[in-house]
Amino acid sequence: MAQVSLEGIRKVYPNGFQAVEATDFTIRDGEFVVLVGPSGCGKSTLLRMIAGLEDITEGTLKIGDRVVNDVDPADRDIAMVFQNYALYPHMTVRRNIGYGLKNRGTPASEIAAKVEDAARMLNLTDYLDRKPAQLSGGQRQRVAMGRAVVRDPALFLFDEPLSNLDAKLRNQMRIEIKALQRRLGTTAVYVTHDQVEAMTMADRIIVLNAGRIEQIGTPSEIYHNPASTFVASFMGAPPMNLIAAQVDRGQVRINGYDGIMPAPTSANGPVTLGIRPEDIELDGQGSVPFQVDILEELGAHRLLHGQLAGQPFTVLINKDHAAQMGENRITLKPEALRLFDTETGRTL
Repeated sequence: MAQVSLEGIRKVYPNGFQAVEATDFTIRDGEFVVLVGPSGCGKSTLLRMIAGLEDITEGTLKIGDRVVNDVDPADRDIAMVFQNYALYPHMTVRRNIGYGLKNRGTPASEIAAKVEDAARMLNLTDYLDRKPAQLSGGQRQRVAMGRAVVRDPALFLFDEPLSNLDAKLRNQMRIEIKALQRRLGTTAVYVTHDQVEAMTMADRIIVLNAGRIEQIGTPSEIYHNPASTFVASFMGAPPMNLIAAQVDRGQVRINGYDGIMPAPTSANGPVTLGIRPEDIELDGQGSVPFQVDILEELGAHRLLHGQLAGQPFTVLINKDHAAQMGENRITLKPEALRLFDTETGRTL
């Protein structure tokens, strides 16, 4: 296991494109950290710099107490699990899992024992003599994980490992990956564009946008106290409602509706109001009219899509809660209100 430290890490390509701005963060020993953001935000580039597959333009990268900027990937004591499994099709599962150990000159008896242990841990014992083509997508990903586990690395790196799997299998595999990491206690860095994976798997999340860090925090911190409108809209399914509002004499107002609630900040003038869909009460006595245009059934819950004061708005309610198309009345929970600067998008 190892701590990973990035100090002023930056990536600029020869054409002048800055993929990652100067970045500082530390991943604690044994921690599971998820890098999340949209395509092109720099998360995979950061992971590849940690792995040694991308040169670092500027800054210092440490794994443990060792600076590894110029250390070859093979000598960084890491194991990487890729999106496309990267298995040898002509080899059995047994040989695929043990291949890296064989290349390092590990004795055959030790390889056999480690492969058996990894197979038992990943429920692959019955498949050791099969080839990848005879396996499902989830089983192939377990083989790729087994190949990483047998190396007993200081650091696991996962590059969108579940993106090729269907939704049901992704749900199952993310639980298995998190359980495996906890069992082994190995530090892990996981890249994904899927905010549900980030929320359910991470000890801490690093949200990236256009090559810069928007926020670092626990899933709860990221979800309930987003640092910007970008984080608020990216993290959460459905995302946080963001609508134009005003702060006037200590009150939040939306398009002329007076006294929505006291403002939790000394700001005055235009603001962006944010509130999660589940933090809104459908109530005949509510202070704000909400026009419901679409009712979406989700089984245990219902999503109401419509407009509040002429702006798109979504409310999440329990399946047993009555709702109707057309005008409803809602109450916004004061403790759940978040205000953002209209120009910078940062929280107030």
